[in-house]
Amino acid sequence: MVGVAGMNMLVAAHSGPDLPTVDDFLPPEILFQGTPFAINRIILIRIVATLIMLLVLGITAMRVKLIPGRWQAAIEWLLDFVRDNIVYQVMGKLRGQRYIPMITTIFLTILVFNLCGIIPGMNMAATATITMPLVFALWCLCQYWIAGIREKGLGRFLKDELFPKGVPIPIYILLTPIQLLELLIIRPVSLTIRLFANMLSGHIMVALCLAATQWFMIDTANKLWIPVGAMTFVAGFAMTLFEAFVAALQAFIFAILTTAYINMSYPESD
Repeated sequence: MVGVAGMNMLVAAHSGPDLPTVDDFLPPEILFQGTPFAINRIILIRIVATLIMLLVLGITAMRVKLIPGRWQAAIEWLLDFVRDNIVYQVMGKLRGQRYIPMITTIFLTILVFNLCGIIPGMNMAATATITMPLVFALWCLCQYWIAGIREKGLGRFLKDELFPKGVPIPIYILLTPIQLLELLIIRPVSLTIRLFANMLSGHIMVALCLAATQWFMIDTANKLWIPVGAMTFVAGFAMTLFEAFVAALQAFIFAILTTAYINMSYPESD
């Protein structure tokens, strides 16, 4: 018995920590397997996070008071921040009023989805796979086209986008295809990759630190590794705090870039 136990500890000591893999971000289906409505862990996180967000905002709206309490004041501050420091700051008040609901929805949803990566029980940002960031980026692209066509008409919109003023005619041979790629692909892809890559890398760093902590402090038989485990635990805690900051920062960046892109489709932005 002692020999078997010792062998198991030796194997654990040499196997190393259980590090995160790509499979962690492509979890198997857990509900409605084999149907178009199949749900895996990350989709379930998105559903739960959305329901919680709607419930919190709904209850806050129903209990709104003329003199707000601390919670209502915090929610109002967050909404005012998006309105004043993102939408109005970029677009101005007159034009920005149209886009306050859209930008607020994008900001709050991305913020909550990002924070899921550090919430116990979820432990994965709902934006850590490419699907969700791509949906928001395509929404931005559609609104960019809609605003441009509404303000300029389709012909003038495409002319302004593909044939910028002040450029020598021969240069259009090279510039126009690049402008078309930027209009249809580069902007939405850049928005998608920026959000997806930041949240994915943050999740991996936190997971690496905590996996190393478990191995150094619990799984390995050599107690000399415990101080190393303590350092990786501190690093994991610091990375968790940093990930919370990145979650808010990425929501802000995505929202302000979306606002700026839409604003560029208006005639005054030529």
